[in-house]
Amino acid sequence: MFPSSLYPLLTSLFAAILAQVLKIPVYYYQTGKWEPKWAIASGGFPSSHSSTVTALSMAIGIQEGFNSALFAVTAVFSLIVMYDASHVRYYTGKSIALTQELIKDIRTSGTVRLDSPLYAEKLKTVLGHKNVEVLGGFLIGLILPFLMAPVFA
Repeated sequence: MFPSSLYPLLTSLFAAILAQVLKIPVYYYQTGKWEPKWAIASGGFPSSHSSTVTALSMAIGIQEGFNSALFAVTAVFSLIVMYDASHVRYYTGKSIALTQELIKDIRTSGTVRLDSPLYAEKLKTVLGHKNVEVLGGFLIGLILPFLMAPVFA
């Protein structure tokens, strides 16, 4: 149906879309609030970063062989992206939350004037993922290429 050369690309893109769409019912289950904006938000369960790169690696492994150099490159790339999503980006979000709390405390104390518009800027604090969110994305990326392989055979 589709050219096999598009298998890794389309599989990884579908994994990203699937993970983003799944964030909506997961958020609803967790909070009782229906928030369609989660379909385009970063952070949350499952990680679309993890599902995308894992699906890409698995599709390459299925297509080119798990002993190929291309699979090795995509696997290393995937590990770097998942580490970044669960550590660097997660702790960046935590730092933003801490900074905003400090600004609020300073403003409340009234001892220092914070006149710069920079202090009023609201930054997004959910930038990265908890390990379980990365794992959820990893599992989607692990399974989806096997389900989609027959479409490209």
